[in-house]
Amino acid sequence: MHELKLLFDVGVSKRAEIHFRDKGFDVLSIRELSPTMKDSDILELAVKEDRLVITMDKDFGELVFNSEKSHIGVLLLRMKDAGWIEKINVLPEILTNYSNELKGKFSVYHDKKLRIRQQA
Repeated sequence: MHELKLLFDVGVSKRAEIHFRDKGFDVLSIRELSPTMKDSDILELAVKEDRLVITMDKDFGELVFNSEKSHIGVLLLRMKDAGWIEKINVLPEILTNYSNELKGKFSVYHDKKLRIRQQA
């Protein structure tokens, strides 16, 4: 079992959700709960459940930085044309090597680089 609890947003990949559950991660899926849930409600749920949000939705940056919504951590995957295989190949490295640094931060994975930003 892994320490970091995850909340997968709808756009990431159902196969990625299944893959990480099978690998022992505690995964909650917005797709399974309520696929039309608003982003602000997703952040509130993540805070209540102490979960890192994994998303492909750039609107979370707006919520975190401009609206100053509370969060446990957000990982934005900017992998526009990536399939589920590419996502499940990159996520284990991020989650294994940076799990302690992701908590409470807004992180962006883009062009094979991870940027971890402290909220202002």
